[in-house]
Amino acid sequence: MSRIGSAGRTAWVLILTALLLAVVVVFSAGVGQVHVSPAEVLGSLAHHWHLNIGPLPSDPQGENALWVSRFPRIVMGLLVGAALGAGGCLLQGMLSNPLAEPGIIGVSSGAAVGACLALVIGGTGVNGWALAGSAALFGLFTTFAVYVLSMREGGASIVMIVLTGIAVNAFAMGIISYLTTVSDTATREQIVFWQLGSLAGGISWTQVQVVAPLVVAGIAGSAVLVNKLDLLALGEIQAASLGVNVEVVRRQVIVLVAILTAAAVAFTGIVMFVGLVVPHVMRLLVGPRHRVLLPASVLGGALCIAAADLGARTLTNGELPLGMLTSLIGGPIFFVLLRRTARTGW
Repeated sequence: MSRIGSAGRTAWVLILTALLLAVVVVFSAGVGQVHVSPAEVLGSLAHHWHLNIGPLPSDPQGENALWVSRFPRIVMGLLVGAALGAGGCLLQGMLSNPLAEPGIIGVSSGAAVGACLALVIGGTGVNGWALAGSAALFGLFTTFAVYVLSMREGGASIVMIVLTGIAVNAFAMGIISYLTTVSDTATREQIVFWQLGSLAGGISWTQVQVVAPLVVAGIAGSAVLVNKLDLLALGEIQAASLGVNVEVVRRQVIVLVAILTAAAVAFTGIVMFVGLVVPHVMRLLVGPRHRVLLPASVLGGALCIAAADLGARTLTNGELPLGMLTSLIGGPIFFVLLRRTARTGW
């Protein structure tokens, strides 16, 4: 009976999260200089899929605003949130630590180094694709370096991965500080803005088409590993005795997290705390089984970014950096989770 009750609660959490996500997306699409009502947003979506349902935007510029600027931005935010949520879920499962997050393996700091180099070399007029490509490549390279440096006989241990990640992150932050110091004022401001993360950089459907396949492939690959991650939670020795090749699974997780996080930061910059807080909160709501926790983290991450981006656009007259808002909210939540973990454990 308790198992049925738990399954019912899990289903309700997933359904309510998806419904809340849909509400936030529709409301967010209508907010801007050209107001579009929720009914008109839904009508525009229906007509786009050749369904003659609902009204189209009454303002002639509404349709253009929706499909040229707002929907690409919203979809990119959903992809970024889903990628960070899935990456955090994978990494916390692999490290058996609910306070782990994707940045611990160096992908975020590496991406920041790549972006800073592109900005210093190319100046404020650097091509957006060059900036995104440099960030993604350096993020992947740094992750690879963390894994190689943590290798020892028999493979890379969890402790070595974490400690090496801390060291590489510190070294990367030193490089970023140096690049920030030697750059001019305009470039320095752009470096700081990129590190804060934002969806305000004129996101287009072309950029979405680049990020979407990486995120979808990363999440699909993550779904293949859910049962092995559940076995890893029993301990490495027990998992190995049940037929799990621990080292291979560890490599697969690191590659998937690197791809997901690199895709997430490529066009938007670093968005903090989503990969840390969302999987942890979802674990409290749906339990530790990764078959359920992974989709819950994907939905929760997408909801977190969608809501944060809506807040960044509406809380002030200007636009707040997305990463700053998630840090302001995620920091206190992280402290609460840290205290709870110290008292009760996993």
